Amino acid sequence: MLDREPLAPTLVNRVRSDVITVSSELVRWSWARLRSLGAIGPRSRVARRFGSFGVGSIICFPGDTLVNEGAIHIGSGTLVNTGVALSAGWMPDQPDLPDRVVGIGDRCVIGAGCSIAGHLSIEIGDDVWLGRNVHITDMNHDYTDIHLPIGRQHQPEDPVVIGADSWLGHGVIVLPGSRVGRHVVIGANSVVIGEIPDFSVAVGAPARVVRRYDDGRGWVPVEHIEHIEQAGQAGQAGQVEHVEGGESAPTVPH
Repeated sequence: MLDREPLAPTLVNRVRSDVITVSSELVRWSWARLRSLGAIGPRSRVARRFGSFGVGSIICFPGDTLVNEGAIHIGSGTLVNTGVALSAGWMPDQPDLPDRVVGIGDRCVIGAGCSIAGHLSIEIGDDVWLGRNVHITDMNHDYTDIHLPIGRQHQPEDPVVIGADSWLGHGVIVLPGSRVGRHVVIGANSVVIGEIPDFSVAVGAPARVVRRYDDGRGWVPVEHIEHIEQAGQAGQAGQVEHVEGGESAPTVPH
């Protein structure tokens, strides 16, 4: 392939090359127009099926699955990129579905290929950005009974919260019961289980906090904070032992 001989400079080859060039430009122009026309905006008929769809928000075309839009709420100025799946409940037209199962705040960016699958409650705060292929779910699969297929066992649900101003990198998975705090960074391909505190950076599977914001010192590694806290606790313990040891406090001469 790399050693391929160039085409002979004949009229036929030149015309063929021109046709291919023009055709490729036409295809790209047409695709751009289709993406623009196929996008879902606040005034579109599809948007009216959502529980709410904020001003200035858009779901780019081509999208992916949209299930029970009436229980999905999207704030203002939010961008939902191509290939994103948004679902609420177990099946289309599920009866007795709550009015709000999935909530996405204002000015969010949902990266291409993400999936947000809510069954009980998923709340994403304002100004949250998700990288590509992030998966957020509030439902898991039980596997306790070895005699019953996992898909037929209990599927426990636990609410998920993503705090405002946070950034979840490429390929992050957020599992049921997770609570990601405010202004948090989750590193690429991490798996979030449990709680991540405000103003922190977490990475890994399961995700663990590696940096936190400390007033006066800014963003510092967690081990530095833990070392200082341990030193402070040791100092306090020493003071307690000093008092409990019966040593009298110095007297002031009269």
